[in-house]
Amino acid sequence: MRFVTVPGGRAGDATGTVVVVDVLRAFTTAAVAFAGGAREILLVETVEDAMALRSQRHGALLMGEVGGLPVDEFDLSNSPVEADRADLADRVMVQRTTAGTSGAVNARGADRLIAASFVVAEGTVRQILGWAPDTVSFVITGAHSGRDAEEDLSCADYLAARLRGERPDPAPYLQRVRRSDAGRLFAQPEHAHLPPHDIDLACDIDRYNVALPIERADGHLVMRPAGP
Repeated sequence: MRFVTVPGGRAGDATGTVVVVDVLRAFTTAAVAFAGGAREILLVETVEDAMALRSQRHGALLMGEVGGLPVDEFDLSNSPVEADRADLADRVMVQRTTAGTSGAVNARGADRLIAASFVVAEGTVRQILGWAPDTVSFVITGAHSGRDAEEDLSCADYLAARLRGERPDPAPYLQRVRRSDAGRLFAQPEHAHLPPHDIDLACDIDRYNVALPIERADGHLVMRPAGP
């Protein structure tokens, strides 16, 4: 199994089984939404795309952000803690985020596509091993705006180690999340839209025993949870 790392802005170059990594926070929030009973999540690149899908899908809820900030027209932000408190039972969700969903939408060269974060790490490994790909490409979506993307690189490194059959101590990988450029923002009071509990939840490794595979259906990217 060969591993390749691609920055989010070059997601279109990723091939083979493509793992789109967004620890802070899109694919942590998506996992929380499924734990809360959401049926499926449609991934889009723009706010306009999200609004159009809501008009087409009666009862769909919109969640996400632009530049890390909540969108007034959306039902939920990109906060996993907020999603954890919401009633999402049997709801169709539409998710738009600056990094994660954009990376997924643009990974058009993928043979198979899956979203990843630490809260679904082992489920992600199990799903990929079941596919038995020759090439695994990690799209590091946090690599934008000059940020170091350590939160996503650490997750990719951990997943690669597990896919090689290793059993690394997760603590150093999770420490990289908290020390990353993005992670440090959660400790700064001026960033009220980034609650500290969000990063605590994002670092709760294997909180959910599912994977987040993504398929193309009717012209849309659709994520549904896959259990053991």
